[in-house]
Amino acid sequence: MTKKVVLFFDRLEDKIRISLSHRPILYAIIGGVGIVLFWKGVWETAGFFPLLHGPGSIILGALVLLMTGLLVSVFIGDSIILSGFNREKKLAEKTEREVRDERNAEECIIEHLEIIEEKLDGKEKVIK
Repeated sequence: MTKKVVLFFDRLEDKIRISLSHRPILYAIIGGVGIVLFWKGVWETAGFFPLLHGPGSIILGALVLLMTGLLVSVFIGDSIILSGFNREKKLAEKTEREVRDERNAEECIIEHLEIIEEKLDGKEKVIK
């Protein structure tokens, strides 16, 4: 039952994401509203717990982010850091063709890695 629900929402998310990816401004507005509503709910729920006011909230939040490894990626973002290292354009600055070409190059690399992995597995079996 749970697997069916997860599968349903996974497929629904894929369809919506694909549709909205062609309308980035609408996608940003819908995403922004969703994020604000989510955090509004978190904020109002935290109000029920006296410990989560002021410094207690900051300390607990920082600890959770540090323990999960999300502190840097939440505030800066992995893709922003990596694109800065590689001197790449931001995703919003890339054309659809550039994004498609990058995806195709990544798929080719993955295929080559899979072939190499299969060859290594075959040699490992011969050695044993």
